[in-house]
Amino acid sequence: MAQNNPAENLGDEANLIAEGANRIATVIHEGVIRRVNNVFQFQDDWAALLGAMHADGRSAGMVMLIAALSLAGGVVALWAAREIVARRGARFGRLLRTICAFLLAVAAILVASRLLSNEPATRRLMILWSGAGLVALSGRHVFISIMAAGWAPRAARQRLRSFGELVSAAFIWGVLGLATTSTLRGLRANAGLLDITSSALVSLPVMVLTIFAYIYYRQPVMSAVAGPPPRTITRLRFAAIWPIVAAVATLATFAALQISITVQHPLPGLPLLLTLLLLLLTPHIDVTLAEWARTREQTASDRIPLASLYRTSRFAFILLVLITIGYQWAFPALAALGVHSGEAEWRSISLAIVALVAAWGWNAISICFERLTRRGHENAATNEEPHAPRTRLETLFPLIAGTARSLIVLIASLTIMLLLGMNVWPVITGLSVFGLAISFGSQTLVKDIVSGLFFLIDDAFRMGEYIETSGAKGAVERISIRSVSLRHPRGAVATIPYGQIGKIQNFSRDWVIVKLLFRVSFDTDVEKVRKLFKQIGAELAADPEFEGDLLETFKSQGIFGVEDGTLLVRGKFKARAGKQFTIRKKVYALVQQAFRDNGIVAVPKPVIMAAPPSAGAAEIPAPAPAPAPAPAPSPPAPPQADAAPSPSPPASASQDGAS
Repeated sequence: MAQNNPAENLGDEANLIAEGANRIATVIHEGVIRRVNNVFQFQDDWAALLGAMHADGRSAGMVMLIAALSLAGGVVALWAAREIVARRGARFGRLLRTICAFLLAVAAILVASRLLSNEPATRRLMILWSGAGLVALSGRHVFISIMAAGWAPRAARQRLRSFGELVSAAFIWGVLGLATTSTLRGLRANAGLLDITSSALVSLPVMVLTIFAYIYYRQPVMSAVAGPPPRTITRLRFAAIWPIVAAVATLATFAALQISITVQHPLPGLPLLLTLLLLLLTPHIDVTLAEWARTREQTASDRIPLASLYRTSRFAFILLVLITIGYQWAFPALAALGVHSGEAEWRSISLAIVALVAAWGWNAISICFERLTRRGHENAATNEEPHAPRTRLETLFPLIAGTARSLIVLIASLTIMLLLGMNVWPVITGLSVFGLAISFGSQTLVKDIVSGLFFLIDDAFRMGEYIETSGAKGAVERISIRSVSLRHPRGAVATIPYGQIGKIQNFSRDWVIVKLLFRVSFDTDVEKVRKLFKQIGAELAADPEFEGDLLETFKSQGIFGVEDGTLLVRGKFKARAGKQFTIRKKVYALVQQAFRDNGIVAVPKPVIMAAPPSAGAAEIPAPAPAPAPAPAPSPPAPPQADAAPSPSPPASASQDGAS
């Protein structure tokens, strides 16, 4: 059997491509010639249209008069409906009043057309032009409202209003042009006349006005799309390129329309205009919705579901835009391919509902986390210590929020797969097998996760607390699913997996007892020292700086021991965890002043240094040293300066369990 030659196959494919390109070029060439001929046949087509109208008993003047009066009637109907709704529905919101006025005007137009004419053709003409006036005026109002940007400076608002006026003029021109084209089509005008009207008199002016508006007013447009501060880097970059994107989209829409007319498959004008309108207005409406949602969230500060609903409005608008565009273009294409349109619409609506519910849940968790974080920052701002320990909820909520978000994404993804007709059980089985393999292959990871879970359930530590483990110590700075990060007072960060923590000592819970040791000469009056400590304790208790932090004031514990001919006198106090360092500094200062004023000598701890070994020291034992004379009294040495307040526990406090 002969084998296919790759060179021959390549040549056949090239011939097919060349033939397809040739057919496309032929169609475009014939379409261009036909459209050029239409220009030269304009007078003949217009004369033929007038003849057809005369044969039907109509005149061009009468049609224009009915169209003009209907257009004015639509404008007047909308104005009157606004006045009625403004007086009767003052308690309603602005958006609801606008919708009610529009519906009332539509009802008035339908009733008026029914009463004024019994001829179906005339009635259709009246409804068409009245609706055109209604849509044109409503569109202008929408454009001006969206471009208001009340948060922008006055000069920027004025330029944005000018931009809105220019774009709304292009929109009005397009709406009236579509009404004109529909009227000519109803009068059975020739294709050439329709081509010239839709292209030269409608599409071209709309494209020129829109592109000019976005290029000339690009700076205020960029400011409007960026939105009010604070602005993200992504939003600023998007705003910087948006005027060019809008101009290119407008030019591409015009080109697509002209190509479709050239190949004799014209695109529908109304869906094309609506798609371009949605594309151009989406960033501006998104900014308006974001500002509206932010304002509403502040009024609904205690109602998280309602605040989440406000924040989800932006996502709902994006879904509405996608569904509208899909309804205009995707559903007809699916119907042409044999797909039942009703099923496609039902699935699209179901997918949108699932996405909205998932977005609402995601935003609810985000709002909870933001408010909890804001509350923690406010507490830190009012607290003297910026790294004060957080509550248990503030510690656990980041992990809970991450888990909940993952579950929302997983459940939404599985639901979407089910709605699309996919079998999700292989996916669930694969995930289960994968998780089982991970659990067997990463036993250390599983141990860390399980240990961390029990540590958090036991409330062993929280964010901001100072703890000490078997290998590190410091303030808890970050809690993840498998490890905890500790910030040492000197700045180093230690990350310890939960499985390696072992024993935990928490120095930031409830209270701490600090015991201070003082060395005084052997002949010191201990009772006098006790009274001095009592006076110091009374002074500390009366100090408003330590009110609420000093739980038990400073007092003497008497003689702790005798060492090298000196008395060891100890005192203690009880304070809130984390507040003992400031109180300890104050105690040291007061004790130093009291000892100096009362002649009590603080004796430094003697330092014993070993003599260096000499040759033959092992053979000849050294004689016993003679007893040294008692040292002369020396002036009291000031105690060592206390370290800066730090969450690290003092050495004396760590040895106080026995007492």
